Order: sequence, then C-alpha cells, then structure tokens
Amino acid sequence: MTTHTLDSAPESRQARMPSAGSAGPLRFVGILRSEAIKLRSLRSTVWSYAVLVLVSVGLAVLLAATLASAPDEQLPADAQTAVVMQVIAFPIGFAQLVAAVLGVLFIAGEYGTGMVRSTFTAVPRRLSVLWAKSVVLFAATFVVGLIATVGGYLASAPFLARSGIIAPLGDPDVVRAAVGGALYLALIAVFSLGIGTMVRNSAGGIAIVLGIILILPTVLQVIPTDWAANLVPYVISDAGLGALGLQSDVPGALEPWQQLLIVLGWVAASLAAGATLMKRRDA
Repeated sequence: MTTHTLDSAPESRQARMPSAGSAGPLRFVGILRSEAIKLRSLRSTVWSYAVLVLVSVGLAVLLAATLASAPDEQLPADAQTAVVMQVIAFPIGFAQLVAAVLGVLFIAGEYGTGMVRSTFTAVPRRLSVLWAKSVVLFAATFVVGLIATVGGYLASAPFLARSGIIAPLGDPDVVRAAVGGALYLALIAVFSLGIGTMVRNSAGGIAIVLGIILILPTVLQVIPTDWAANLVPYVISDAGLGALGLQSDVPGALEPWQQLLIVLGWVAASLAAGATLMKRRDA
C-alpha cells in the first residue's frame, strides 16, 4: 500500500507539470512586451529620442526668435496661426532623420549581434516579431514626437508673443500640426524598420533610408524632365512634409489627406517587402 503511494506521487506531479512540447505559442501581447523591453534597453533609443526632442525644441525656438526679431507687423488671426504651425512643423525636417536611423537600428542591430536567432527560436512565427516591432516603435516614436512638437510650441510661444503672434495650443490647426508632426515621425520610423528588415545591415539600411529621404527628392528636382518633376510630390519625405505645410511650393502639390495616403503607401510597401524577405530567408 505504501509502495503504491510513493510510486504514484511522482507520476501525479509529472502529470500536473506541463511539458515543453505542450506549452502554447507565445501570445502577441508577450511579444509586444518583449519588443518594448528591447527598445528601452537599446542605448541608441535613449540617445535618439533625446536628440529628437532637443532638435525639435531648439529649432522651434530658433525660428521663433528669428521671427520675433523681425520688424513688428500685426498679423490677422489666421496668419498668426499659420506662423505658429510653421514653427511647430519646421523641426520635423531634421527630426525625421533621427527617427529614420532609430527605425533601422531597431531591427538591423538585432541581426548584427545575432540575437535575432534567439528571437526566432522563441517566436517561430517570424512575422509576429515584425508586427510587434512595428507597433512598439510606432507608439514610442509617436509619444516622443508629440512631446517634441508640444515642447517646441511651449518653448517658442514666449518669443512669438513678443511680435504679437499668438495661437492657443487648443486651436484645431495647432493641434493638427503637433499631432501630424508626431504621426509623420512615427511613420518614418516604421518605414525605416521595413528597410532595415530587408537589408539586415545597420550602415546599409541607414544609407538607403537617408538616400530616399534626402537625396531622391534632390535628384528628381535636378532632372530636367516633366516626369521627374511630377514624381517629386510622391516621395515619402516631400509628401509627409507637404502635409505639414512645409513643401507648399513643390509643383503639383496635393491635398494633405492625399499626401498622408502616399506616406502610408511607402510604409506599407516597406513592411510588405521586409515581411516577405524575413519569412523566406534564414536568420
């Protein structure tokens, strides 16, 4: 009787313990949490986001101080709001470069260190990793971008007030500029994530992203043909900055909602290509 009890106890305990093979797949929430930890633990994340905020606030103050030193001229309310929107949106042209670099490093750095093999071992369904990275990177960059745009507004408001340029933060146009700038930075980061997934190399991915953002519009503008000029508004950086009112002088300017769709198209294409290659290639 005693022997039976002693023998059955280990079997009972073994039955209650889940085996490794019976463990369910890692839930998407868990993957999100893991990617959030990775993003926070990267040294480049802290520096990139800090530089993004400092550049945005600093350039907004610089532009506001320059406008404040101009001869006094009372502007109508609509013009004042337009100036405030310009001050908020102006730094985005530089902050987008920081967001682009961070987007590439978030995935290419993992390939470079070989950590991606451990990631794919824990999450065999690789695309879940890419989607989780996209969500985490988008959310984090949007929040930091919103801090940068609102911070730029708050820091520049006293300088603008000296010239009688005042627009409340609750003004719908000001809100659109602040939120739109943060949204564009987040989309640029995710677009760069897709490029980094395709290239799997930090230096190469950064070179490609910066080439698309900075060099491609310049090349199209110097080509003396109509088709090249017509393509300029469809470049991701020109479309994104145009939606913020920074590229209004570009020939064939589109409506803001059309420019946003163009940016979304670039992001979708980048992620689709990255997902295809991530699924087909070895880690």
